[in-house]
Amino acid sequence: MNRYPVWKYVVIVIALLLGTVYTLPNFFGEAPAVQVSSGKATIKVDTSTLQKVEDALKTSSITPQSLVLDGGSVRVRLDSTDEQLKAKDAIQKALIPDASDPQFVVALNLVSRSPAWLTALYASPMYLGLDLRGGVHFMLQVDMQAALNQRVEALTGDLRSVMREKDIRHGGITRNGQNIEIRLRDAQQQDAAKRVITDQFADLQSREVSEGAELRLVVNIKPEAARKVQEQALKQNITTLHNRINELGVAEPVIQQQGLDRIVVQLPGVQDTAKAKDILGRTATLEVRMVDESTEARAAEQGGIVPFGTERYLERDGRALIVKKQVVLTGDNLTDAQPGFDSQTQEPVVNLTLDGKGARIFKDVTRDNVGKRMAIILFEKGKGEVVTAPVIRAEIGGGRVQISGRMTTVEANDTALLLRAGSLAAPMEIIEERTIGPSLGAENIAKGFNSVTWGFVVIVAFMAVYYAMFGLFSGIALGVNLLFLVAILSMLQATLTLPGMAAMALALGMAIDSNVLINERVREELRNGASPQAAIHAGYDRAWATILDSNITTLIAGVALLAFGSGPVRGFAVVHCIGILTSMFSAVFFSRGLVNLWYGGKKKLKSVSIGTVWRPEAGTAVKAD
Repeated sequence: MNRYPVWKYVVIVIALLLGTVYTLPNFFGEAPAVQVSSGKATIKVDTSTLQKVEDALKTSSITPQSLVLDGGSVRVRLDSTDEQLKAKDAIQKALIPDASDPQFVVALNLVSRSPAWLTALYASPMYLGLDLRGGVHFMLQVDMQAALNQRVEALTGDLRSVMREKDIRHGGITRNGQNIEIRLRDAQQQDAAKRVITDQFADLQSREVSEGAELRLVVNIKPEAARKVQEQALKQNITTLHNRINELGVAEPVIQQQGLDRIVVQLPGVQDTAKAKDILGRTATLEVRMVDESTEARAAEQGGIVPFGTERYLERDGRALIVKKQVVLTGDNLTDAQPGFDSQTQEPVVNLTLDGKGARIFKDVTRDNVGKRMAIILFEKGKGEVVTAPVIRAEIGGGRVQISGRMTTVEANDTALLLRAGSLAAPMEIIEERTIGPSLGAENIAKGFNSVTWGFVVIVAFMAVYYAMFGLFSGIALGVNLLFLVAILSMLQATLTLPGMAAMALALGMAIDSNVLINERVREELRNGASPQAAIHAGYDRAWATILDSNITTLIAGVALLAFGSGPVRGFAVVHCIGILTSMFSAVFFSRGLVNLWYGGKKKLKSVSIGTVWRPEAGTAVKAD
């Protein structure tokens, strides 16, 4: 009656082994480290960078615990903070000869001390949030006015193109702040221009202005369209920050909107505020412009005077290139970018996919500039660099564009990645910064750990006193529940915060509730005169429906917090939901396995150790053990 088949015990043993293996990394703590990341989108961290770091450490007589190339960064694990600072200085000296133009970001960090055999099994500790690990917190203000200016500038160019296509004669289209002014020659042209704006530019509104004999249309963005532009700018900046920071290898950054025009960025484990600012400064703006190939421009490339309406930028190989100031496309118009090979020449290329507006603009530009060069310029920290300047071979329509010309396979991959990452839709500035040191994080960890530990000890002690052997089984099941909870959080690489630790303590109290229901149900069966084996069987079977109902309703509340909450609320909800699922396994499946193992083999079982069983009809208490 109360016996598990062998396969169920095999499942329990495997689950315990996996839970133990994936929980272990959390007990090794973190070691001081130095992280080397790319300082520019065009600079790649690879094995050659790893070798330079290794040589710099040898020269300074520093022996690291580990030196690995992890994704897009090099991580050096060290024994102490003194060695950490010493290693940082040595690496900076070797990799950044010119401090005014840093090619790499060298930052203080923290990494796990997990042994290699656990790392080989892909067992990693949970990520710790800013409040537990320490790190830096920034609040950034998005320049919404600049976002509107960029949108108005783009619409100005679109209006010029459409007016030319529709053969509407005008005396000039200029931008004046947030307004676009169109000078027209007569009332007929004015009416035609108004019809075009109404039909093709739903975001714009216009009004007529007369000054003497001159006719003008003053066009501006509708208020609802302006709000949409600002919302999209904020969302694009958040996406871009995610892409850039993820490329730098910062573990579990928090990037979220706060208010209408602010973004909160938290970088756990980064101890150096200056370098954290440098990481945020990695955000870049991409622009596509035409190359000026006039005689004056050729002379300017050799150091001559730059022609009016153009600017000088450097290519990757250090050569100067003169490009026109007018921007053809920005990262806003790209929906995808993938590396590939040209079907005819087999040379590396980048295949771009443009949105509707971008496809139209690109078709017009390529039709008018066949045989000319087009430059893709990356702006970082106020400096522009030409990533590539391919030749336009033919008119390109349909929104699919192929960039080629003097690129290696690596450069094609890097350029595609850069274009996919996007650009900032509007400038930002840091208006608040805060540093949380590792010592405060360690104090928070200790407090959270103590709350969970003491809660666990008190619950187990009460259950053992009140329910005797069954209480002890419940305590073991509770420990297994905590083991599984930590293991799953580690496997999912979830971020644990103080609210998460509060949810963990709450999960212990909720998990024991299932065992209380089971134990009381067994007591009730014994009071009703059932045999011990029948009481155990009926107690678990009949308590299951109640346990399932109560846990599902609580899980629904947790899912609602996860879906609609943000920040600390989501951290609480993640641990809460996982804790409910693990408690159902440990409190029912695992604890019954223990009971069956202890009592199931006894054919003539006369009593069970479940504390005092009250018999109301007799008014007496009987020890069931």
